[in-house]
Amino acid sequence: MIWLYLTLFHGRFWHADQRLADEISELSEWPGVTVVIPARNEEKTINRTVRSLLDQRYGGTLSIIVVNDNSDDSTEAEALSAALTSEEKQRLNILTGQVLKEGWTGKMWAVSQGIAAADASEYILLTDADIEHEPNSVQKLVTKAEIEGLGLVSQMVRLECTSLWERLLIPAFVYFFQKLYPFSRVNDPDNRLAGAAGGCMLVRREDLDAAGGIERIKDKVIDDCSLAAIIKPVRPIWLGLTEHTRSIRPYDDLASIWGMVARTAYVQLRFNPLLLLGTIISMVLIYLSPVSAIVMGIWAQDGALLMLGGTTWLIMWWTFLPTLDLYNKSAFWGVLLPLSGFLYTLMTIDSARRHYLGRGGAWKGRTYTKLKKS
Repeated sequence: MIWLYLTLFHGRFWHADQRLADEISELSEWPGVTVVIPARNEEKTINRTVRSLLDQRYGGTLSIIVVNDNSDDSTEAEALSAALTSEEKQRLNILTGQVLKEGWTGKMWAVSQGIAAADASEYILLTDADIEHEPNSVQKLVTKAEIEGLGLVSQMVRLECTSLWERLLIPAFVYFFQKLYPFSRVNDPDNRLAGAAGGCMLVRREDLDAAGGIERIKDKVIDDCSLAAIIKPVRPIWLGLTEHTRSIRPYDDLASIWGMVARTAYVQLRFNPLLLLGTIISMVLIYLSPVSAIVMGIWAQDGALLMLGGTTWLIMWWTFLPTLDLYNKSAFWGVLLPLSGFLYTLMTIDSARRHYLGRGGAWKGRTYTKLKKS
């Protein structure tokens, strides 16, 4: 019954069909865009990120601000080296970040400095230092925002999915995110649900100001969905998927994916033990009970129980196929979705454990457990 509801009535989350159009409409005037990139110890990826933005085919003014957030590596030098011509160097501004201000997360503090240093551009593109944008990325984002009058346009970028652990867990991560924030509901102006993906968020500046500015979400670890939540009451938003703009940060082993999820999973549950318990029970019911039904059906020679478990597993596998197709992965990986769900449940439990040990939200040498009540 749970899977019938999810398949038929939960916002078509599994269709994975919310995408920007490849065709770009010509606007009479292209608005200015300022890109803000918070970067802390990102020497391995920042050059490719900045280069991909300098290479944008955009009809309007496009400037880039990299906020070097107290890095102790060669982040600044790598960012600077991406600009090859004098014109590109004029469009690129490397801002030395100030010491983290009390009450702020590091990323939001860096973003606020970048926005404060931006010119009078109509749009701010917030992106991470490990995102490689396709050449038409900004043009597509702005076209969507201008034609449909949107306050926020966000894409969940394509994540690295090469190693064994990435194949097992990354498409499942995208699938679970779509289930948590059904994109069709996020994109419905009449639905209160708001969500975004932090790797790529184009926000209309006047709407950000009307919503109270970045300071409204200064203490939020899950800043992308928090930003969407303050923008949507001002103007409609849009969230979708992309095959072309992609993350270049690898997650080669289980530990790196585990750390990514454990950093914010308990934050998503608002540090609530009851929500944690409910999540564990739900994950067991949704992803593990079909497997248990099959095992018990075989052991007890109960054909009805075996058929029930098998049918439910088949529905689960079928709904996972569009996301696997997005990542060009074999349908075989859909069979392992219960295993992926089990591992993500363990990561969520570990996220709570880290929080109570005072290591919640750990990222780039910072923890944010003390922000939980703000």
